[in-house]
Amino acid sequence: MNEKLLHALSLVFLFSCFSLLCSAQDPALLRPPKGAQVALVVFEDLQCPKCRSDSPLEEQAAREHSIPLVRHDFPLPNHNWSFNAAVLARYFESQSKQLGDQFRDYIFQHQPEITPDNLQNFAQKFAADHKANLPFVVDPQGKFAALVTADKELGRKVGIQHTPTIYVVSSRNPARPFVEVTDSKQLFQLVESVQHE
Repeated sequence: MNEKLLHALSLVFLFSCFSLLCSAQDPALLRPPKGAQVALVVFEDLQCPKCRSDSPLEEQAAREHSIPLVRHDFPLPNHNWSFNAAVLARYFESQSKQLGDQFRDYIFQHQPEITPDNLQNFAQKFAADHKANLPFVVDPQGKFAALVTADKELGRKVGIQHTPTIYVVSSRNPARPFVEVTDSKQLFQLVESVQHE
């Protein structure tokens, strides 16, 4: 590779990193849903083992503290079935939020067994067990894929670097509108701290 091309590529890389840092952690993008003062906001990948292990804790923290759990899809490029699983989750959510959440939990439960080739079979079994309709083509217009892509773009704007990324967000303290949970063992403590601000 010639020196000028290497220099140009280095500049492009540095500019990209700078742009990412400038747009990272925009607190205006992380707010509780309407009607709530505090919420848990999670960016997850359905194929991510850490997302799988943290999901029950997130649900328990939201339930015990009576706050919403807002799940955003952030499928990682090196995971070969997570995007399609997120599209299926959005399809089930279109029937009911509860059904979508149950599908996500089901996928996490069976994550080690799932491959790109058998994901559809797991979705069909879930649909049959929950007496839900699952058409052969779940997203003919691409609207569910667009929702997943929009979540991923939001994650990029917020500066997501890994999954899961968990935030406790609040409208109570403008000086501290969100706190990232870097250790899931501190999740409950952080929720309580933000709730009492």
